[in-house]
Amino acid sequence: MSRLKDSKVLLSDLGIPDQYNSDLMRYAFLALLDIHDRSSWSMATNHKLMRLHDIFGYIKEVFGVEYAENSRETLRKRVAKVFEQAHIALRNIDDPSRPTNSGKTNYSISSEALTVIKSFGSNQYEKLLSDFKSKYLTLADQYAKTRDMHKIPLLVEGKEFSLSAGSHNQLQVNIINEFTPRFAHGTKLLYIGDTADKYIFVDNDTLESIGIPISTNDKLQLPDVVLYDSKKNWIYLIEAVTTHGPIDQKRVNDLEVMFQNCPADKIYITAFPDRATFRRYVADIAWETEVWISEEPDHMIHFNGDKFMGPYQQGEKPSQ
Repeated sequence: MSRLKDSKVLLSDLGIPDQYNSDLMRYAFLALLDIHDRSSWSMATNHKLMRLHDIFGYIKEVFGVEYAENSRETLRKRVAKVFEQAHIALRNIDDPSRPTNSGKTNYSISSEALTVIKSFGSNQYEKLLSDFKSKYLTLADQYAKTRDMHKIPLLVEGKEFSLSAGSHNQLQVNIINEFTPRFAHGTKLLYIGDTADKYIFVDNDTLESIGIPISTNDKLQLPDVVLYDSKKNWIYLIEAVTTHGPIDQKRVNDLEVMFQNCPADKIYITAFPDRATFRRYVADIAWETEVWISEEPDHMIHFNGDKFMGPYQQGEKPSQ
């Protein structure tokens, strides 16, 4: 339907993020505007104050699409509320004091948004849309700012990076900020991934100089954090475990193959955020590896039987 397709474009232009720009939202948008497929956008109106029940009724009557009654909450939370936040619609303009959960709660298109919508397809559209955006920060921008506020900062060699929010990335940053100065002092960060950007920081030159050709191998599954001590010629291969498994024997074997051309001695470390997570995976941890728990940063758990941490040696214990 042409108006439904137009609605997708209009809603996106007005700042609705893609994850909310659904068919239900577009139908509700048309209902609030009293627009059907034979209407022109200049005929749009905001005279109707529509309850959720009214919106469903309009969609069924005009477009022949019926939504189940249990879709009401989706309509309220993922459509009406989003419209309000984007300044596209207003709630209860006839009685602003009306409780949200009232059966009389209704919605209508804001006058500012209506002006833009009525101009869709005309020469005035771009200017009016720009005026609307300059007056109201679009919802997509609001959400992006919220995401940025929750990003996790990481300082590497004086340069700041921002990792996406989440427990896994927070643990990785803790490895850099807490583990490294305690147990890997003087090492250089060669790689750290991000759940949203696998290669947020990569020292390609150093990796390639020690036999790890990452720039020519997109399938290389590096550990979450890679540190290098050039004086000792030790490379620290660290997995950050929050929901996925630790360095077990299979992972050790895979990494041994992956780093077979790297002359540095390898130290395998599994990092956990807390003891509870560690206990879930303790039976899987490979011998001759190390464990670090972020909530108790001053201690290491050595699965190699030696007092001090050292590089992994296939079939034998590292020297103290």
